[in-house]
Amino acid sequence: MRLSLIAALTTTVFAAPALAATPEEVARTYTDIAAAGYGDSLTTAKALQAAVDALIAAPSDETLAAAKAAWIAARVPYQQTEVYRFGNAVVDEWEGRVNAWPLDEGLIDYVDTSYGQSDENPLSTLNVIANTKFTLSGADVDARALTPEFISGTLHEVDGIEANVASGYHAIEFLLWGQDLNGTGPGAGNRPVTDFAQGADCTNGNCDRRAEYLKAATDLLITDLEYMTAQWAAGGEAREATLADPAAALSAMLTGMGSLSYGELAGERMRLGVMLNDPEEEHDCFSDNTHNSHYYDGLGIRNVYTGSYTRVDGSVVSGPSLSELVAEADAAVDAQLKAELDASVAALGAVKTAAEAGLAYDQMLAVGNAEGEALIMGAVDALVTQTASINRAVTAMGLSAAIEGSDSLDNPSAVFQ
Repeated sequence: MRLSLIAALTTTVFAAPALAATPEEVARTYTDIAAAGYGDSLTTAKALQAAVDALIAAPSDETLAAAKAAWIAARVPYQQTEVYRFGNAVVDEWEGRVNAWPLDEGLIDYVDTSYGQSDENPLSTLNVIANTKFTLSGADVDARALTPEFISGTLHEVDGIEANVASGYHAIEFLLWGQDLNGTGPGAGNRPVTDFAQGADCTNGNCDRRAEYLKAATDLLITDLEYMTAQWAAGGEAREATLADPAAALSAMLTGMGSLSYGELAGERMRLGVMLNDPEEEHDCFSDNTHNSHYYDGLGIRNVYTGSYTRVDGSVVSGPSLSELVAEADAAVDAQLKAELDASVAALGAVKTAAEAGLAYDQMLAVGNAEGEALIMGAVDALVTQTASINRAVTAMGLSAAIEGSDSLDNPSAVFQ
């Protein structure tokens, strides 16, 4: 017994201390989470594709509801990958194909007469579904075949106008829900399923082309997600480039966290809508799913810092984290940032909870809605607060990060000019 005790004490006293995480290990975790997140985005998009095919084959209230549910489910993993957009050129250059917003939906399909012609976009009411030919810069464009290639190569951001969004999640969202004509009142888009019916049951015309466009846009989303999933998979270019320069990877992580926290989410997606009281500024404006998109953006920011991501199947991808490196450099900064990340996720969760209880995000934006404004601004303030600590982490690590801003936060008067 005495010898065993001495051996145990000796082992305790002289055991080597656990090695801190290395930048190389943290960069690998970052790529592993990216691969899992984009892989889940692809998997859920394929489920959406199957639901869209079922809707087109047999339009009914049930198949339309199933396609909508599949779209909402597909947003959960994708939004958690948005933190990779900032700091990774390969993602930023690609992102506009899958998540660009807001869009001039009249480019794609019929819109209400109240929609009006945009002064900045002559194609804002093109309605390509109803027109097999249109003129661009004096040349005739053949739009008879609504294929993925036509959407991506000809129609998307046509004429160099960013509002001409023809592909991605939001184009599909519009085709499933239709316009939300409720302003800041209750209710989302309410496209009738008969918009996809064939023959005499078709409403609003061109049901065959509407179905053709929806299928092509969904198939194109799959292709785009396959590309990005491959970028982060074993041997993928984005993964290999990240692993080749761990210091740059750490800067990219902090840039992504800060830019999504501050300029994009707190500023462009949240604070701006409150300032303008404009439901058109909500991210998922046709489906009233904005509360979820914002929440999962916030979760994605925290995932990167803590080095942990919960997949759609419930399994967890985790590893050495950026948090460990920051803690080694400045434990106080790490503790504060982790607490603030939890606080922002909780504040975004409060917005989500309120929306699920019946106060939709666009209703929160209404003039005089004090409860809605408090919920949104509570999340904005939490995101702004954590960005300051992200900057402290950058300094503690001796790194640099180009964190994007927003006029709504940095120069509010410019918003109204």
